[in-house]
Amino acid sequence: MGNPRCPACGSNMVKNGRAKAGRTRFRCMRCGSSPVRKIDTSAKALKAFLGWLLSRKRQSDMPGGGRTFRRKCAPFWNIWPMPPRIEEPRSVVHVDGIHLGRKAVVLVASDERHALGWHLCRTENSRGWAALMQRIAAPEMVVSDGGDGFQKALGKTWPRTPHQRCVFHAFSQVKCYTTSRPRTRAGVELYGLAKALLAITTLGEAQECVEAFLAWSERWDDFLSERTRTEDGRFVLTHERLVKARRSLARLVNAGTLFTYLDPRLEHLAPLPSTNNRIEGGVNSQLRAMLRDHRGLSVERRLKAVFWWCYMHSPSPLPAAEILRVMPTDGSIRAIYERLNQQDKLQGTIPQWGDAIAWSELHHSQPLRMDWD
Repeated sequence: MGNPRCPACGSNMVKNGRAKAGRTRFRCMRCGSSPVRKIDTSAKALKAFLGWLLSRKRQSDMPGGGRTFRRKCAPFWNIWPMPPRIEEPRSVVHVDGIHLGRKAVVLVASDERHALGWHLCRTENSRGWAALMQRIAAPEMVVSDGGDGFQKALGKTWPRTPHQRCVFHAFSQVKCYTTSRPRTRAGVELYGLAKALLAITTLGEAQECVEAFLAWSERWDDFLSERTRTEDGRFVLTHERLVKARRSLARLVNAGTLFTYLDPRLEHLAPLPSTNNRIEGGVNSQLRAMLRDHRGLSVERRLKAVFWWCYMHSPSPLPAAEILRVMPTDGSIRAIYERLNQQDKLQGTIPQWGDAIAWSELHHSQPLRMDWD
């Protein structure tokens, strides 16, 4: 490592003894300034922070109970790791959302190996899904669990991408209405039809399943149309939960999203997944385990922990020093927010993460009132 240049005039400096702390002091022979070289260890500290966050290490096991660690790593909680732009199309992309609060959900997209994108929203809606998907090249097939607004966003963002609805979620939705021990004969048959979805491997079996469902609907139509009069004089469906279960399956059959994984036009990608297990087990379960291991974090830090996990499992995460240089922080976002005029703040066009949680909801410029009794 060569001698540094003078911060005042840019000339080369020479060693000039040591400071009281023991650091080497340098002196500029041109202007006479005598600074001390400061070694930037922030990248090393960021690696230690990520090593703790992405593992099961406890701060209480660190020297001093983790007080020094918390002091050194506090600045890294101000960083928001942003997703990369994925230019190379993937064969299959899985999408899902993980809820971290009443009005906080992180939408995540992944392939078989990496987290491709993530987006913070209030709820699962078409604008949030579109913001997540527009940074990712359209894949040859997308698998989802049927989150609100996804179908609308898919038509706008990836209009030519076939959609596979997770068959396990389809079965689970029917099971939610019928339970695993239905009390009626119609419920027993519908539960069996929904459970059979998990074992379909050919187009012939898929066609037989659809025909069996249509025959069931016709056979039990009068039974499902029965109505009961309530105490206030209204008439309601007697078997309302069973009707909802039928409707949930009928909607998927009509949309044609149950058996996309068997589409002959996609056989060059076979075998294709019929469930969203890849993101449920490979991403969501890992995120929940991380948040469990570090329970006690505030909502904002939980969100940033999810962002950090996704970024470090993205295709090409940057080195620690580069992350510190390019990633937005609370301060940089606050500066953008403060530059907005009052009309922009009222419209809420920029101070959001897409159609997401407003910056002002996570940070208060005024202290909370404490003047009540």
